[in-house]
Amino acid sequence: MRTALVLLPLPLLATLTACGSGDGSLPSAAALVSPAPADDPVAAVRAVEPIAALLPAEVRKAGSLRLGGSVGSPPSAYYPNGQDKPPAGQDIDIAAAVAKVLGVKLERQDASFETILPALGSGKYDVGTGNFGVTTERLKSVDFVTYINDGQGFAVRTGNTALTGQVSDLTQLCGLTIGTGAGTTFEKTLTAQKEVCAAAGKKPYEVKVFSETGAVTTALQQGRIDVVMSTINGLRHQAAQPAAQTTFLGEYHRLDVGFAFKKGSALTPAFQAAVNELIKDGTYARILKKWGTTPSAIDTSQINPAEHT
Repeated sequence: MRTALVLLPLPLLATLTACGSGDGSLPSAAALVSPAPADDPVAAVRAVEPIAALLPAEVRKAGSLRLGGSVGSPPSAYYPNGQDKPPAGQDIDIAAAVAKVLGVKLERQDASFETILPALGSGKYDVGTGNFGVTTERLKSVDFVTYINDGQGFAVRTGNTALTGQVSDLTQLCGLTIGTGAGTTFEKTLTAQKEVCAAAGKKPYEVKVFSETGAVTTALQQGRIDVVMSTINGLRHQAAQPAAQTTFLGEYHRLDVGFAFKKGSALTPAFQAAVNELIKDGTYARILKKWGTTPSAIDTSQINPAEHT
C-alpha cells in the first residue's frame, strides 16, 4: 500500500495541488484538508512494565526508537494544519500509543513512502510506518507487526461513467488510465497483471505513477486519469468529503497493515505485545473510532502473517 497503503499508505489523496485550470470548477486544497478530531485516546496510555521488558536492553537504555513515517492522506497520516505543523492520523496515534506502552520516545522522521522499507535494512530507522500492507514479496526482506486490516480499492471522479461499479476483476479497467502511488502494492498489482487485458482481447489499461502527495487526486480531477487505486480507508474517507468530488467503488483486495522492521529485528515481540495490550484495554478501539476506521479493526496483532489471498 501507500499505504501498502497504503494506502496507504498509501502517500495519496490528501489535498489537491495547484492545477492552474482557471475555470474554478475544482475544489481548493484547503477545502479538502480534513480537520483532525479533537479527542485524544492516547493521552491516558501508560507504560506496561512486563511488555516494556520485551525490548532489547540497549533500546531500554537509550529510551528511544527511530521511526520513519510516510505522511500522505487521512485517515492514516496527513498534515491537517500545514506541513510546518505535526502530522495527525490513525498511524500517528497507534505508534504513539505503542511507544507509551513500551516506555520509550519515538524520534519521528517524515519520509517518502518508497524510501522507508529500504532504509530499515540500512539501519537508518528502527521501525517504519506508512500503511504498509503485508505482502509475500515484502516478507522476504521486512518483518511486520500488524495493527489494522486495510487493503486496495478504486475511486473515480463523481459523475464519471467510464467505471461505475465495484471492481472485482482487473479486466474491468481495460482501456482506462489508472493513477496510483510509487512503490505501493497498487503499482505492483497493476503492473504484474497488465497482460490480463490482452489475454481477454481488450485494449490494455495504462498505469500512471505519482510520488507527490495529492498529485493523483489532481490528475483525477483534471481528467488525466480515469480511476485511482489506493487504500480502502483513504478512498472511503476522501469520498465522504463533498469537496473532493470522488466516488469510492468498493474493496478490491484486503491486506493486513503493520509496523515494518528490518528482517530479524528483536523489536517485533515487544511491538506485538504492545498492540495487543491496546486492543485489550480499549485504547485501540477508541483510536479507530476517532478516525472512522472501526471496520478495519483486528482481533489480535500478528508477526509476519501470510498475505491474504
